[in-house]
Amino acid sequence: MARPRKRRRVCGLPENNRFGPLGMGMNKGQCITMTIDEYETIRLIDLEGLTQEECASQMHIARTSVQRSYSTARKKIAESLVDGKVLRIEGGDYRLCNGLGRECGE
Repeated sequence: MARPRKRRRVCGLPENNRFGPLGMGMNKGQCITMTIDEYETIRLIDLEGLTQEECASQMHIARTSVQRSYSTARKKIAESLVDGKVLRIEGGDYRLCNGLGRECGE
């Protein structure tokens, strides 16, 4: 029996959750879904400049989990840009933080 996934701590939901070519509908084959926790790893590492270790600490997960999530998220972004697919950001195993922690991004 597999161990249950640990919920990742996220400091906020994205203001915009859909990106893609202008005028494109939401055809199932032309849409990629990025989870909220994958989005958070991109935000923390690429935008905030945190290391994978610091990102893992803030999200309360192992560094190897951050590494997998980050790699998957980057692949989804590349596929969306190169293949012209719509990128939706939703779902995943996460919990919102209360914004009171010293390492919280809010």
